[in-house]
Amino acid sequence: MSSQIIEVIEHITKDGDRWDLLAWEYYGDAMAYEAIIAANPAIAIDPVLPSGLKVLIPVIEAAETDTTEGLPPWKL
Repeated sequence: MSSQIIEVIEHITKDGDRWDLLAWEYYGDAMAYEAIIAANPAIAIDPVLPSGLKVLIPVIEAAETDTTEGLPPWKL
């Protein structure tokens, strides 16, 4: 899956924020946290982020997918 970073969003953390929760909030996929970690090399990779921390969230362009895959013939 190829993705391209086109811009970033600044997110200020609150109590209980985690890398996977940020990925879920912004990407809808908790496992996509690696892009967020990579965009924030100065932030320690701790299980829970401290409150008030500025985290850069890369806005990624999703790879094009065939939206008709798996549809029955009458829905094509």
